[in-house]
Amino acid sequence: VVSTQSTGNEYRNVASGDDIEDAVKSEMSGDTRDAFLGIVRVIKDAELYFAEELYKSMKGMGTNDDKLIRLLVWRSEIDLVEIKECFKLVSKGKTLESFISGDCSGDYKRALLALC
Repeated sequence: VVSTQSTGNEYRNVASGDDIEDAVKSEMSGDTRDAFLGIVRVIKDAELYFAEELYKSMKGMGTNDDKLIRLLVWRSEIDLVEIKECFKLVSKGKTLESFISGDCSGDYKRALLALC
């Protein structure tokens, strides 16, 4: 991660202060753009990236259950504590647990909360 962060910093130096994320946005499109933006955002701040993705999986009408489950299971033993703190920033003070409780029910809700 350090070398990829260094690459981003060096890009900023070479590109007259432009951010690599801005370059990806202006030079790419579609799925390729989305993939590269995801990579750049994970490199910049992984916990914030995953907090935003968890938030997006539950905001609005319905829940993207596949995404929610995948992220919680994947990050639960790695950095979920830090992600939960970032989630509060993304969700304007609400906890990940409160979002799950509001979007899910029954055994499914209890299983997700157990991962938290």
